Amino acid sequence: MAKPNFSNLVKSLQPDLLIHDIFQGWAAKVASQHDIPSVTFMSSGATMMSYFCHLLIHPGVKFPFPAIELDKFELAMAVGYMEDYKNAERDADEEDEAFWGNNEIILVSSSREIKGKYMDYLSELTNKEIIPIGVLVDQDYPCNQVYDDDSEMIMEWLMAKDEFLTVFVSFGSEYFLNKEEIEEMAIGLELSNVTFIWVVRFPKGEEMGIEEAFPKGFIERVGERGKIVKKWAPQAEILNHSSIGGFVSHCGCWNSLKESIDYGVPIIAMPMHRDQPMNAKLVVELGVVVEVKRDDDGKFRREEISKVIRDVVIGENVRRKVGEKRESVRLRKQRRS
Repeated sequence: MAKPNFSNLVKSLQPDLLIHDIFQGWAAKVASQHDIPSVTFMSSGATMMSYFCHLLIHPGVKFPFPAIELDKFELAMAVGYMEDYKNAERDADEEDEAFWGNNEIILVSSSREIKGKYMDYLSELTNKEIIPIGVLVDQDYPCNQVYDDDSEMIMEWLMAKDEFLTVFVSFGSEYFLNKEEIEEMAIGLELSNVTFIWVVRFPKGEEMGIEEAFPKGFIERVGERGKIVKKWAPQAEILNHSSIGGFVSHCGCWNSLKESIDYGVPIIAMPMHRDQPMNAKLVVELGVVVEVKRDDDGKFRREEISKVIRDVVIGENVRRKVGEKRESVRLRKQRRS
């Protein structure tokens, strides 16, 4: 239904250039029909795209960057991500032809300091110019979210905590931990003995109370050391707070990872599905992340969660590397401005 309306809009506006998301391949076709050049914007990043293009163009050939090689569980997640795209309702042949023929440039939301070699390889595979548009987090204006009473309470709670000794735990808005994962995460945090703020979300229609969601006695045992927040918290403000010493993340949203790097916060990676394992391996390669390893059954366990959290928060090595990467990205931004 969107295509005819979009086509009419493009015809009416006659833009000089159309920028569209990688998953809207049909937009390139519409642009081509109106003799308008188009450029793809790739929010998922050059690493995952280079991996997928490699699989399509060189099937059976080993990916040339072993640092992000996927194990059997992670590969299943990535294949599922590819299948979602392939099975989407679209005119694949015509749209792919329009994409490859009409796009000479691909914009990526990153920087060469983070993904340079993967950009170069993607350019080689696609015969297109890959242009990084930089980190989309404005350090000069970190506190631009709307505050409510809950936000004020969260920030007041953080103000009373020691520098770098609190972890922020959030798995995004599209992945929901199951009961077993919640229990392992909760006991892992309890065993780590660090202060934490945890944003918990449930699927629509499956909402439950805090006491019901967590292991028996967990809330009482952690007491003031832990703060549980339902649904939403001001992430940018939290990550930019001096008490935060680590970010437990599924590595699903590249903007969240960039925020963490830009604010100098080490990441504890717990990738759950889709492109998250590859995102995690990329930032591990950069030295700004420690990944929580799954067991032989592909599950996260409390002991490993606890160990990695303590290693990141108590140690200084990862924080130092994040600071170095943060400065290199800032210097590149200053040279461009």
